[in-house]
Amino acid sequence: MAKDLMRYDLMAQDALRGVVRQALLKAAGAEGLPGQHHFYITFRTRAPGVDIDPTLLEKYPEEMTIVLEHQFWDLNVTETGFEVTLKFSGVPKYLKMPYSAISRFHDPSVGFHLQFEQDEITGDEDSSVAEAADTDEPKAVAGGKKATSGKKNSAAEGAEVVSLDSFRKK
Repeated sequence: MAKDLMRYDLMAQDALRGVVRQALLKAAGAEGLPGQHHFYITFRTRAPGVDIDPTLLEKYPEEMTIVLEHQFWDLNVTETGFEVTLKFSGVPKYLKMPYSAISRFHDPSVGFHLQFEQDEITGDEDSSVAEAADTDEPKAVAGGKKATSGKKNSAAEGAEVVSLDSFRKK
C-alpha cells in the first residue's frame, strides 16, 4: 500500500475537533447545555496555547480533566479553542485551551466519546476522572487525584474515581 501523503489521519482528527467545537458552541448558547448533557474534557496542560492558573499547572503538570456541567462561567468558543471559568476549591479559575490540546472528550449522558492522537506521549493513559455525582459542582482530575470545586457537599465528597477505560466501548 502507498504511503499516505495526504495525512487523512490528521484531517479526520481536525474534523472531529470540529464536533467538540460545535458541542461547546451549543453549551455556550443562551439555553446552555440541553437536557442531561455534560462534558468531560481532558487536555494537555503544557500544550502550546494552553493558559491555566499556575497552581493548577503545578497540581496537574501533564494532563487535566475538567467537567462542564452546571456551574461554569464565561464560556467563549472560537475557531481555534475555548476559554471558560470554573471554580476550584471555591476559587474561580480561568482556563483557555486550543482544540489541539484536547486529548479526550466525553459526554457520559449519551455515551459519546472521542479520543485524539497526540504528537507526543503525555503521560499515563489511565488518568482518572471523577464520576459525575449528583452535584452542581464541576470537577477537575488528573493522574487519579480529584479536585472538587465549589462548595462542599456529601455527594461531591463521595464521588467515585473511575478509569477512563470504563467509559470506552469495548
